[in-house]
Amino acid sequence: MKLTIFGKTLQRELHLVEFNARACAQVLFGGMGATRTESPYGEKTTMTKVPLLDLTQQYLAFKDALLPELEAMYASQQFILGPKVEALEARLASYCRSSYACGVTSGSDALLVALMAEKVGVGDEVITTAYSFFATAGAICRVGATPVFVDIDPVTFNIDPAGIESKITSHTKAIIPVHLYGQCADMEAIMAVAKKHNLIVIEDACQAIGAECTLGRAGSIGDYGCLSFFPSKNLGCFGDGGMVLCQDDARDKTLHILRNHGMAPQYHHHLIGSNFRIDALQAQVLLAKLPHLDNWTAARQRNAADYRRLLGDCEGLVLPAEAPSTTRHVYNQYIVRVKGGKRDYVWEGLKSRGIGCAVYYPIPLHLQECFASLGYKAGDFPESERAAAETLAIPIYPELTMEQKEAVAAALRELTA
Repeated sequence: MKLTIFGKTLQRELHLVEFNARACAQVLFGGMGATRTESPYGEKTTMTKVPLLDLTQQYLAFKDALLPELEAMYASQQFILGPKVEALEARLASYCRSSYACGVTSGSDALLVALMAEKVGVGDEVITTAYSFFATAGAICRVGATPVFVDIDPVTFNIDPAGIESKITSHTKAIIPVHLYGQCADMEAIMAVAKKHNLIVIEDACQAIGAECTLGRAGSIGDYGCLSFFPSKNLGCFGDGGMVLCQDDARDKTLHILRNHGMAPQYHHHLIGSNFRIDALQAQVLLAKLPHLDNWTAARQRNAADYRRLLGDCEGLVLPAEAPSTTRHVYNQYIVRVKGGKRDYVWEGLKSRGIGCAVYYPIPLHLQECFASLGYKAGDFPESERAAAETLAIPIYPELTMEQKEAVAAALRELTA
């Protein structure tokens, strides 16, 4: 490239520089293609970059449908609730095979408002998994109730139903099973226990939109189902968003009142709610993305199948398995176990090779500092603690190329040998 210092030539060349800089940034940080690096011996080598997640390619699939709708919304200046939110609620209720859906501000608030709708509060106990994202247990505490943890199944990482019944007391009000990483928990066993003891079931399906088990689709089985639209989810918006699903008309009406400060009609407050409203802008983003969701899910499933083929005989790893009750795993994450105490070594090795990876989750919930008052200690939930020490997430997003998957597999083989 040749730069001058006169007039339009300089402007044109600077545009070229800006373009090339963006292209370089895409390669280095977006993970597209390969970059050339210099080895310690001065040789030029090629390294395939693989991000843990790349949403820029996904955007190309729906932006032409989205942008005119956003322009119309900007012109209307109508951003709070309204027809876009109503349309999203109807579409997602249908997609999730639920009778009703209530759009809210986040998956975290979806859990919270479901607990509020059932008047769960001080003195109540809610049984949930010891191994999940913090929001699951955080929502229980936010209503003043006490989380009661149960260990996980070591194969699926979901709550072990065999551990639930022994934790039920006269104070138990609900169970929150989490469909972790895109696979449903054992809902047949969980629903049987809940029915026996007359307990509310709130499905945390924040990582599992579209997942299915023998009882149906995630979020439609319990009394409530909670979804998250955080950008990294299989169906993500341009910020935060969530949804509460249910099958009961009275519960749905309560949810809609609670999400708008407990108000119905305007300025008449029968309940103490809060501002849990999903934005119309986020609803429009999700409406544009929803038609692509099943294709994106199929691509994730193909990627998982490719990893099984590429890594099935890798002795240093345990690959994800699908439970007998699972009929559709949607692979929000692809989680491998690293044997031999080498997880952190493999984690650092992948990062040094430009391969995105992450640990979900390094500290189980019962060992988090904020829950110290509950009295749990190391060793109480050994499978949760083992998962926290051994597991690693590798790229699974739909647009992965075969070259990228092969690069991930080759690196894992080398690092676990």
